[in-house]
Formats: sequence, structure tokens, C-alpha cells
Amino acid sequence: MKDSLPLRALSRLIQYPDVELRENLLEMKPIVMALPKISKSVGIGLNELIQYLHSTDLYVLQEEYVEYFDRGRATSLHLFEHVHGDSRERGQAMVDLLQTYKAGGLILATNELPDQLSIVLEFASTLRLAQSRQFIAEMAHVLNAIYSALVARQSRYAWVVAAAIEYSREKVKILALKLKEESIDETWAEPPAFGGCTTQGQGKPGDEQPLHFIQHAKDKQGVQI
Repeated sequence: MKDSLPLRALSRLIQYPDVELRENLLEMKPIVMALPKISKSVGIGLNELIQYLHSTDLYVLQEEYVEYFDRGRATSLHLFEHVHGDSRERGQAMVDLLQTYKAGGLILATNELPDQLSIVLEFASTLRLAQSRQFIAEMAHVLNAIYSALVARQSRYAWVVAAAIEYSREKVKILALKLKEESIDETWAEPPAFGGCTTQGQGKPGDEQPLHFIQHAKDKQGVQI
């Protein structure tokens, strides 16, 4: 469908930059700019991102992409990671989302995770406009968290996330961020021997750990967010 092209182009912009992306950027530009309901400031930001991707050395772009999205939880593009972390609930949410994709005719490759933002946008592009907006709007609170973290790191990719939020007719918001974000490598690091665990796991003897309760919302298609 012609109306799905802008959202598909937006999905491509947030993917790992490669030669194919560079070759298609100029063709993609007017398609991305045709995304409905985006503000003038977001449109200008998307244009700046496209120009940057077109003019910057590809290896620099790839290094920056890995630094933004693969070395920190706050800017991770895997949406369920922001809600469920590495808990069992994330696995079930993945299964539910895969079932939603399958029902909509989208079959993923075995190496693709369904909660990756580019795939979420790709699937949304296959839905009718109202359904597409609702599907993305259900994730707006997570998208605003990612947007805020990218703004804090002065990343031009923040404009892609902002465009997705505006497309869904939700408001783009700057959310308060944690004072210090642990990298993914630090999160998985093992504690010193006999030193007890950090609050990532079991506490040291006598330590009290707070319990965190997260209320999960389900969209009308049964996807847990």
C-alpha cells in the first residue's frame, strides 16, 4: 500500500547503516518526509539525520550505531527490554507479539527479535491507518523513554523515535532519566567471589531489596507492553 511507504522508510532509517541504506537515502527522503502528522521541527530533524547518514563515513556511522543501541539499556531498540528487562515476562511478551505478527501475515527470520523498533514499525506499516496508529500508541511510554535517552546523548536518531510517536498522535515528551546508566556489559558482569550479588540478583546477607511492581497494559490485539 502506498500509504505504508513512509512508515516503512522510517523503519529502515532506524536500522543498522549499510551500503544499501546509503544508496537509497536520497530516494527515501521524500517518502519519509511524507509521513503524516509530523511537526515541522521533527521534519527538520529527520532531514538533518538523512543528510548526516548520506555525508558521513559509513564506518563512523556503524560505530556510532553500535555505541547508541548495543551498549546501553536506556537507548536499546528492543522495546520489551525497557519494561520486562531479562525476566520471564519478556519471553511471554515476545511469544504474544510473534503470534500477532503471524496473524497479520508477517513472518520473521529466526535471528530477528519481534520487539525491535524497526520490526514494530514495519509491522505497523501493514495495518490500516487507525490500527497502525493505535499499535504504536500503545508503546508511546517506552518510545518517549528511548527518545529522552537519545536526546540526552545528542543523537540524531532521536528524530526517528519522535516521528513514530507523533505519527501515533501521542505527545513527544522528555522523561527524567536515571543519574547513571549501567552498560549492558556491566549489568551482566559477575560479582566478586564471596562478595554477595548486587541488586541485579540476590543481595548480600542482611541487605534489604526493594520490590518493584510494574503494571502491564494489553492492547486490543492482546500484545503485552
